[in-house]
Amino acid sequence: MSRRIPRRTLLRGAGAALALPWLETMAPGAKPAAGTAGKEDRLSEPPLRMAFMFLPNGVRPAQWTPKGDGEDYEITHHLKPLAPFQQDFLLLENLWNKNSVGRNGHWPKVPIWLSGGYVQRTTADDLDTGAISIDQLAAQKLGHLTRLPSIELGHEPPRTGIDVAGGGFARLYGSFISWRDRHTPVPKEIVPQLAFDRLFRNNRSPVVSSVNPKDPSLLAALQRDETSVLDLVMERAKDLKRAGSASDRVRLDEYFESVRSVEQRLEATMRPQKRWINEGKFPLERPGAGIPQSHAEHVKLMLDIFILAFWTDSTRIGTFMFGDAQSPMDYSFLEGVRGNFHGLSHHGHDVATETMYGKIIDWNIEQLAYFLGRIKGLDEGGSSLLDNSMIMFGGTLKDGNSHSVEDLPILLAGKGKGTLRPGRRVRAPEHTPICNLYVEMLRRMGLEEKSFGDSTGPLQGLA
Repeated sequence: MSRRIPRRTLLRGAGAALALPWLETMAPGAKPAAGTAGKEDRLSEPPLRMAFMFLPNGVRPAQWTPKGDGEDYEITHHLKPLAPFQQDFLLLENLWNKNSVGRNGHWPKVPIWLSGGYVQRTTADDLDTGAISIDQLAAQKLGHLTRLPSIELGHEPPRTGIDVAGGGFARLYGSFISWRDRHTPVPKEIVPQLAFDRLFRNNRSPVVSSVNPKDPSLLAALQRDETSVLDLVMERAKDLKRAGSASDRVRLDEYFESVRSVEQRLEATMRPQKRWINEGKFPLERPGAGIPQSHAEHVKLMLDIFILAFWTDSTRIGTFMFGDAQSPMDYSFLEGVRGNFHGLSHHGHDVATETMYGKIIDWNIEQLAYFLGRIKGLDEGGSSLLDNSMIMFGGTLKDGNSHSVEDLPILLAGKGKGTLRPGRRVRAPEHTPICNLYVEMLRRMGLEEKSFGDSTGPLQGLA
């Protein structure tokens, strides 16, 4: 008689440990296999997930901000891809980061999007963003409940050097929205295979891409038994430090520590924890090595992995960057577009250039629509993964052309396990700190923080 094998059971081989797909290995009603966990190790209801998805280079305000109030508002041009989900998100207005006013248009704004801190102008040897980001605060306090405290994904490698023409800020500031503390960014993964392996490879092979994610030796290391990819990454980073100029030397020691902490936290969280087991199927094979040549394929694959992280309850906290500050991604693959995101954002109100810029924004919001559609379609015992999530999408600029920072483009999708009432346009008082929203999100995650960043109180009107 066959025995049920829980999802926690791992297949080991070739230096990796792969979680067994639930439906392919579990026979309903079968007795647990010897030595495996039973129902007592399963949560009785789905957990709440929290994600932050970053869009660089602003929007076209007239194509974002709608007419109407409350539940009676018109879907604008930028929001058209989200029309099928209008009842699944809150459109939040008049939120901002006061500490981003009157500074460089991009670099110092990105790291405080999730923290409300104040970025110091440094030589890149001593990064200082002023505060921890909300996702990492939650990960520090709740991360022990899952195999991964949090997951950070994107598609562009970190940028180095100092933008002398742009106010003297380190470009590295614009490469991360997750910060373990005021000095230390949390590395985001941009290689699909490595991101996938964060979920399913064993803790002896942590996966974080190097400065050069296409490094052949890095990719080859993934295929070898019991290879420490982390050690390889650090050797590459040390080489860069030795070869770089003084202005190019970031605080690599702290960066190393943040990378090493991933391994240490993975080891600490291998102890059995109660988790939510979805009895559905989200088919996704381990991606091949390297980065897809198609940007569209790359983004969609990373989004699928992001979904899988929540679906398998590998983590409940995550960030996703659709691009870094001043993203140079070339969008000429879109019909009618010639040029890169940041360059076209400075359209100077030239109609043709502004139109191309708008198409790039539309495309990225279409990817958000894909993401929301997938998680809305995943059942979790009578509710959807979207119902059991809080997904914040937006950026640090309202108008990419003028770098305006008031009334940021922000939406909050999901029902927060019944604690949010989506389907409405919510207008906060002008100049409301975005950190007021974070106080409320933390509270819904079970963290009663009296304040966060520059918050002045909880954001009203979410429920």
